[in-house]
Amino acid sequence: MKSVEIGKIAEAAVESQMKQEGYRLVCKNYAVHNVGELDLVFEKDEDIYVVEVRSRSNKGPYPTSAETVTPAKQRKIFKCTGYMLRHYGFEDRNVVFLIGQVTHNKDCLVQNVEIIPF
Repeated sequence: MKSVEIGKIAEAAVESQMKQEGYRLVCKNYAVHNVGELDLVFEKDEDIYVVEVRSRSNKGPYPTSAETVTPAKQRKIFKCTGYMLRHYGFEDRNVVFLIGQVTHNKDCLVQNVEIIPF
């Protein structure tokens, strides 16, 4: 399976879990040319939650998904978030940055979804 397809499966798993926990989806794959992209953006209790989705196979000596969100990637997310906040009129909202860490097996079936801050 292609990594794009695996990514879509992971995003769907994170989106589903967040919705089950009462978050409302604002947008997904919000992109700003030459800046970056936000995988998922949610709203709950007046706060905005920006979620970077990462997926990894459950075998092998890989770093955790969270470890792949480097400081450089975080800077891109922060910059892109500024554009998104202005676009949706959310400039006065508190923003929480999260990683949706998804583990899947060799058949790309989701084994675990963990939402952690960064």
